[in-house]
Amino acid sequence: MASVDLEHVEKVYPGGTRAVADCTLTIADGELLALVGPSGCGKSTLLRLVAGLEEVTAGTLRIGDVTVNTLSPQARNVAMVFQDYALYPHMSVRRNLEFPLRMRKLARGEIARRVERIAGLLDLGRLLDRLPKQLSGGERQRVAMGRALVREPAVSLLDEPLSNLDAKLRVQVRAEIGELQRRTRTTMIYVTHDQVEAMTLGERVAVMHQGRVQQIATPRELYDQPANAFVAGFIGNPPMNLFPTRLRRDDHGRIFMAVADGIVPIPPGGACEALLRSHAERPLTGGIRPEALRLAPSERAEGAVGVVVEHVEWLGHETLAHVRAGGTSRADGIPPGADGIRLVARLQGMQALTKGDTVRLQLDAEHVHLFDEDGKALPSSA
Repeated sequence: MASVDLEHVEKVYPGGTRAVADCTLTIADGELLALVGPSGCGKSTLLRLVAGLEEVTAGTLRIGDVTVNTLSPQARNVAMVFQDYALYPHMSVRRNLEFPLRMRKLARGEIARRVERIAGLLDLGRLLDRLPKQLSGGERQRVAMGRALVREPAVSLLDEPLSNLDAKLRVQVRAEIGELQRRTRTTMIYVTHDQVEAMTLGERVAVMHQGRVQQIATPRELYDQPANAFVAGFIGNPPMNLFPTRLRRDDHGRIFMAVADGIVPIPPGGACEALLRSHAERPLTGGIRPEALRLAPSERAEGAVGVVVEHVEWLGHETLAHVRAGGTSRADGIPPGADGIRLVARLQGMQALTKGDTVRLQLDAEHVHLFDEDGKALPSSA
């Protein structure tokens, strides 16, 4: 096992396409780091750079204490697991597990020892004499994991390994991968476009967008303290509601945030006062999680915004209300669009809401996030 360090790593393809830009991050020895982002953001390219399947254009890449920029994939002692399993169909499970060890010309006894250990670790003992076509999708994925781990690599690289599994099996295998990593303390980099996988598996999560790492943090920090509007809008299911807004102060000295045709009071504080001085009346992006919205107890409730219900999802334990605020007059001073601001509210229980209902939603001002014009989180954010 070993740490992985990337210092200002870049990958530019012929023709000028920049797949990875100025990437600096460290994966600690024994850590599971999840790389997440939308399709085309550069996360798989970054994994392939670590594996040696792509050449680094600029920067330094180290595994342990060794700079590996010019080392072949075989010399890096890394193992890669792909989404399509890549098992040899004519070989039994045992032979698939043995194959990388035979290629390294290990002694017969050492091969048997490693295969038995991995088979026991992944509960593959009863499957060793079967062919891949006789296995379920989850079993094949475990064999693919076993073939990577049997080499005892310094680093394991997983490129969307659960994409071909159905939803129920993804949950099961995801839990198995997490438990396996905790038992073996193998350094793992796990690439996925599924934020649920990233947030449940990763000790830390790196969010990528357009070839750049936007934020590296624990799952809770990503959710509670997004570094910018992209992370805020990507992490969470449903994601954070984002909307144009402005800060202003009323005649009584209270600070308000404009939301469509309503205003929401902001709790006073030093950071908020400083922000008002530097950003008053400037266009900002406001953000609020769906669970920080609730039905107002009365028409006159302070900080409530009038909305029209457009769609309702009843999920038993909760209701997701998709609503529209504004669309005509706007308190934020920004010319309104015909559709106003769309929000999603996560409400407790089965709410009696139907399409077309007009209700008032109250925003929990303690959990409001603010982002400046370039999307960077402002210090008064929750």
